[in-house]
Amino acid sequence: MTNARFLQIHTLHSYPAALLNRDDSGLAKRMPYGGAVRTRISSQCLKRHWRVAEDEFALHNIPDVEAAVRSRDIVSRRVMGPLRNGSSPNEEVFEAVEEAFQKGVYGDSGTERSGRQPLLLGLPEVKFLREEAQAICVEHATDAKAAGAAAADLFKGQRGNFRAFRETARLPGGLEGALFGRMVTSDPAANIDAAIHVAHAFTVHAEESESDYFSVVDDLQGDEDDPGAAHIGDMELTAGLFYGYVVVDLPGLVSNLEGCDAQEWDSADKSLAGKVIEHLVHLIATVSPGAKLGSTAPYAYADLMLIEAGSRQPRSLANAFRTPTQAQTAPAAGALARYLDKLDSAYGVRETRRVTSLEELAIPGADRVPLDELADWASNIFRSENGEN
Repeated sequence: MTNARFLQIHTLHSYPAALLNRDDSGLAKRMPYGGAVRTRISSQCLKRHWRVAEDEFALHNIPDVEAAVRSRDIVSRRVMGPLRNGSSPNEEVFEAVEEAFQKGVYGDSGTERSGRQPLLLGLPEVKFLREEAQAICVEHATDAKAAGAAAADLFKGQRGNFRAFRETARLPGGLEGALFGRMVTSDPAANIDAAIHVAHAFTVHAEESESDYFSVVDDLQGDEDDPGAAHIGDMELTAGLFYGYVVVDLPGLVSNLEGCDAQEWDSADKSLAGKVIEHLVHLIATVSPGAKLGSTAPYAYADLMLIEAGSRQPRSLANAFRTPTQAQTAPAAGALARYLDKLDSAYGVRETRRVTSLEELAIPGADRVPLDELADWASNIFRSENGEN
């Protein structure tokens, strides 16, 4: 097998009595698939919880990486806010610089908060903007018109765009930008292609849900008060065994992390990418969406995690569940194994595989290993000469 270019991560997670990801009406997100409605967890929800998880394998426990912040208030709170608290120029100067920065970062509609899209900026970029704003405020401390013009000039041409920002530090878009990408409508040069591609997770069976009726007791209610509950409500609860699918584009990951061209990824330093993959495997296996924590405790580890390493285009195993299966790990894993065997028969086997599973089962071509060993294998496989470890 040639050097691995992609890691494909397949998971089965089981959750009882939970409301993991809601739509605009407060109900569980859903999708029709194979003639049955399934419960769904959006990729945005999954990525958010992997990004902010705080445990041994948190992304920001990786040494020597910069974080990022997503907000529509980066300029007002992280760029101009610290300067307002610690500098002396007059308010008109601050307002002129802030207005120009809001337009430069968020586009022409950026002067109004409602016109800004939440934007992901790396802390190196935030620091760069703050230092530039401070220099302008100092240079034009008494001339608001000149300060505004200087601030606007910062975002014109090659000098001011985010491509120039990238040259100021490693991971200027932060680790999150390097992993999950970003879109900057005000400056297409700032766009970062995602190196980690995440599918919406869905139940391998038809949706299972009920409306949970609940009441609230008033602790201070006395005999003289009206009897009954102080509040009555209901919410939807669902249960399900979810199939999840993640692809790691290894050239893209190394390119984003190291600042090299994707075509040169194989000769670049891959140590940081390996550490990222190790942490990511643990996070995908053990971090759950966090909605309704207090009332449902929706914590679960993967019942199964299969990782494939290969050089050809990835392909999901979602079609293993186009016909709904039983809501149990063994039948679902069996359906996955049978579909994978069909793919192998039709297209050949060009991937190496490892699996972590709670069940004794046979996945074609996959050795069964504990999670720590699986993560270690995944983090090292693409660094070896022949793609095997």
